[in-house]
Amino acid sequence: MDRVVNLSGPIRPHIRRDSCRNSTILLLKAKERPTMANAASGMAVHDDCKLRFLELKSKRTHRFIVFKIEEKQKQVIVEKVGEPTQNYEDFTASLPADECRYAVYDFDFVTAENCQKSRIFFIAWSPDTSWVRSKMIYASSKDRFKRELDGIQVELQATDPTEMGLDVIKSRAS
Repeated sequence: MDRVVNLSGPIRPHIRRDSCRNSTILLLKAKERPTMANAASGMAVHDDCKLRFLELKSKRTHRFIVFKIEEKQKQVIVEKVGEPTQNYEDFTASLPADECRYAVYDFDFVTAENCQKSRIFFIAWSPDTSWVRSKMIYASSKDRFKRELDGIQVELQATDPTEMGLDVIKSRAS
């Protein structure tokens, strides 16, 4: 005797014929859902972000990269790329005063032993004047996005320009 079962929601039925018992077996499996790049916020990471970061890290073709979350497309994209000749002031000027951003900065410095070194900083820029929704989206996506960028050495969280001043960068680099 066949029985109809109505299954809705996250379960999908699979029917298999059991030849030994001459009966039908109903197997229940969870619906297959596409995995998101970030389970917390649902933001994916555009391939260009990874490519530009690799160029900054290995080829040193950029001084900094500013990343933006495109909410309509639900992904992190590259907003601005700084040339190797640009300095830290150019970098800070490229961050908007009232919107959140992620940024990567390649900081060159000389140690006390007169040795030339470089550190790659990840900066989560979340100004106090930005929207609360924007702050929440950037905060929930940060760890997953950082994992995509392999090679970050120092992380900073800044809510105003004094928290990421050049003196802070110098002290965190050494």
